[in-house]
Amino acid sequence: MPNIVELTGVSKTYPLGNLEVRALDDVDLAIEKGEFTTIAGPSGSGKTTLLNLVGCIDTASKGTVLVDGQSTSTMSESKLTDLRLHKIGFIFQSFNLISVLNLHQNVEFPLLLQGGLSKSDRDQRVRSIVDKVGLTDYLKHRPNELSGGQRQRVAIARALVTEPAIVLADEPTANLDSATGKSIIDLMKDLNRVEQTTFIFSTHDPSVMAQATRVVRLVDGRIADDQKGAAHAQPEARP
Repeated sequence: MPNIVELTGVSKTYPLGNLEVRALDDVDLAIEKGEFTTIAGPSGSGKTTLLNLVGCIDTASKGTVLVDGQSTSTMSESKLTDLRLHKIGFIFQSFNLISVLNLHQNVEFPLLLQGGLSKSDRDQRVRSIVDKVGLTDYLKHRPNELSGGQRQRVAIARALVTEPAIVLADEPTANLDSATGKSIIDLMKDLNRVEQTTFIFSTHDPSVMAQATRVVRLVDGRIADDQKGAAHAQPEARP
């Protein structure tokens, strides 16, 4: 499989008064299309920073970040926005749903930003992905009428509705009980296997790491360990 993400000599520093905090330090990392990768490590190890660089939310202080073959450091803001909108899906631990919109509208929102689809096509796309996350009966519910696990499923549906090449998930089980967290990861594993979507997680949850096909461990902004998961094979190609 070709690499869909490549980081070469990547460092990221942030100013803190008269000091600089180095969140990432000379990181080299390549992730193939279709991988189900966990970025593990304690708080402050650089996990979220790495996801933000891959997701084009932030830019590296040094080094090269390639996403789907494109160098993010040389792209204009409009090109970065386009890459985020068409190639990347985000799942945040705080869900980031729009409170005044119902489930259907929240999931549809990125399709409206993309443009290009008719209303009937958008409705079909939304209903299909909502059915996959098991929430068809809740299409008219607003976020405050849903449980934490249901809201996380809405966030997953919203991330996947644009059929992105990459899904980034920042501590996706942090606010969930263990049973709900397991069902969420199982759902993502199934979508990864069937659709070959590349998933990249940040986590320090051992149960999430156990489901990954690859675990990359960060310590103080550096890669301390990088291992393929023994329990799971690479995702199958879609028939």
